[in-house]
Amino acid sequence: MKGANYREPRGMPYVRREYIAGKPQSKIAKFSSGRASNDYDLKLELLVTEKIQIRHNALEAARLAVNKRMAQAGEDTFFSKLKVYPHVLLRENKMIATAGADRLQEGMRRAFGKATGLAARLKPGQTIIEAYVLLDNLSLAKEGFKIASSKIGCPTEIRITNLK
Repeated sequence: MKGANYREPRGMPYVRREYIAGKPQSKIAKFSSGRASNDYDLKLELLVTEKIQIRHNALEAARLAVNKRMAQAGEDTFFSKLKVYPHVLLRENKMIATAGADRLQEGMRRAFGKATGLAARLKPGQTIIEAYVLLDNLSLAKEGFKIASSKIGCPTEIRITNLK
């Protein structure tokens, strides 16, 4: 399964987990990290610019990229929060692709598919990650957001808001 196959949101999102036996777990370890306080100077937001569906392992990779870069300045110098949650279940109807497989496959009959992962559906302008930083660490945070945007798979932009 490739992430490119699920990038564009098509059809209704499937979120009913109670009907699926092997529910996939979210790979996102934690949604917020750093020290939460009110004495930060800037707020950075990573925004998507188009309608997209992002898989949970891509969200986790982006979160790790941001946190790893900003943690170089110290754990107490920032606070980051992942703003989206992967609700949508992704399914795949796996087909056998070996010699003689035509006698084993059922084709499209009962093609519900197995649950293979989770994804979050985002609209243009929606925030993926937001981070609160001190003015001294702005360049580190920007660098982290730039690396995280490469993990997302769609065009993004960084919005910087002055808090003081």
